[in-house]
Amino acid sequence: MCQVRQMSIKRIHGFTTLALISLSLALPGSVKAQQGEEFQSFVGQLRAQALAKGVTRATVDAVMPTLTYSARVVALDRSQPGGNPNDPNATIPKFAPYAAKHLGSQIIASGRAKYQNLRPLLKRVERETGVPEAIMVAIWGHETNYGTITGNFDLANSLATLAFEGRRRALFTEEFIATLKMMDRGFSRETLKGSWAGATGYPQFLPSVYIRLGRDGDGDGRADIWNNQADALASIANYFASSGWRAGTSWGVKAAVPANLNRVAIANRAVSPRCPRVHARHSQWKTVSEWRALGVVPLQSKGLRDRDMASLLEPDGPGATAYLLTGNYRVILDYNCSNFYALSVGLLADAVEK
Repeated sequence: MCQVRQMSIKRIHGFTTLALISLSLALPGSVKAQQGEEFQSFVGQLRAQALAKGVTRATVDAVMPTLTYSARVVALDRSQPGGNPNDPNATIPKFAPYAAKHLGSQIIASGRAKYQNLRPLLKRVERETGVPEAIMVAIWGHETNYGTITGNFDLANSLATLAFEGRRRALFTEEFIATLKMMDRGFSRETLKGSWAGATGYPQFLPSVYIRLGRDGDGDGRADIWNNQADALASIANYFASSGWRAGTSWGVKAAVPANLNRVAIANRAVSPRCPRVHARHSQWKTVSEWRALGVVPLQSKGLRDRDMASLLEPDGPGATAYLLTGNYRVILDYNCSNFYALSVGLLADAVEK
C-alpha cells in the first residue's frame, strides 16, 4: 500500500464503479473501434520503449500482441473515492471506525498464529535488517490478509491500459516495463496477477518496487513474493530497511494529552514535499522528555526513550486517543501515505506480538 499502494489500497464504491463500467460498455461501436485503434498504436510505442529499456525481444513479442484495452480498469481508476487527498477542503473521517473495520479479532488472531509459526524465519530477518518481526507480519496482514487476497488482474494488460489512459502515463509505463522485466526473470504471466493498479504478491509491491527491493528469504536464489512466505516477509523488511527504519525504536505509542495543551504553539509549520495533507496533521517534533514537560505522557514505554524525537497526532481530535509517533512511523507512511493505514499497521503489529 506508500508508493507501493497509494493508488490500490482505497476501496471502490460499487454503485459508482458499476455506473462507470456500464457507461464505458455503452460507447457507440465506432467510438470503441477508434479507441481500440488508438490503444494498439500506443502499444507500438510501449514496445519500442520496452526494447530500449532492455526487455528481451522474446518477451515483447509474446506479450504485445495479446494486450487489449480494459474499460473495467479505467472505470476502477476513475471511481476511487475521496477525491484529492491533499485538498485542504476535503473532509477527514474519524479513525475509530476505520480501526474497528481493519483491526478486528480475526485479523489479529490470524496474525498471532502466523507470528508464532514463523518465529525462526522472522527472527533471522529481523537480525539481518533491524525491522521488527511484528511489523513484517502486520504489513502482510493489512495488505493481503496474510496472502489470501492478492488480486486477479493481469498486470501487463492493466498497466498498459492505465499507461494509455494518460493521467499518470510515465508512472504506469515504468510499471508496465518492470512487469516485462519480471517475465524476463522467469515469472510467468499467470503468476503476475494483482490489483487493477498493478500492486502484486503478498506485500502488494508495484513491479518497479519488486525489481528494486524483492529479496530471497530462503536462500533458493529466487524472490517469489507470490507463493513464498519467506521471500515476501524478507522483501517487506528490505523495503522498510531501505526506507530508513531505525532498529530498537518503536513506531509510536498511545499517549495521554492534557485538556489544556496549547495546540497552536505545537502546530507543524513545515510543509512536506510528499503527501503534505497527511503530514500536516502532525505536530512539531519534540523529544519525549519535552512532551512529558508539556503533560503529554506515553502510555507505553517499549522502544521509546526520553531522548527520542516524536510528533503528536490526534486522529480523532482532542479528547480522543492520541499518539506520539517516531521517525519509524514515517517509514510506514512511505509504504502507504495514509495516517489511518500507518496507525493500523502499527497497532496490528503491537497486537500480534502480545
